[in-house]
Amino acid sequence: MNLLFVCTENKLRSATAEVVFSEYRGVNAIGCGTNKDALTPISGDLVEWADVVFVMEPVHRRKIVDRFGDLLRGRKLVCLDIPDRFERMAPELIRLLRDKVAMHIRSVTS
Repeated sequence: MNLLFVCTENKLRSATAEVVFSEYRGVNAIGCGTNKDALTPISGDLVEWADVVFVMEPVHRRKIVDRFGDLLRGRKLVCLDIPDRFERMAPELIRLLRDKVAMHIRSVTS
């Protein structure tokens, strides 16, 4: 299963999610950002690659839908509602990611 995690700059939240979920068996995870200067900027190729696109905040969902609406057909788009207040690999961020993503992974793989 291919999971795409999106935040603004791909430095903290989505980068953490990529590390955490890449360790899951049967999961490929990539983090990216909506800003053009993100470490890995979101692209149509990444959206097409993903089975599920997870965004950290509603603003990210709006930006992705505006840019890649056609490519999102048939893909699950989930807003995790995780604010930009965590450091990379912060234990609380990891716990939130695991808790909020778990139900969506199960629903896709079952």
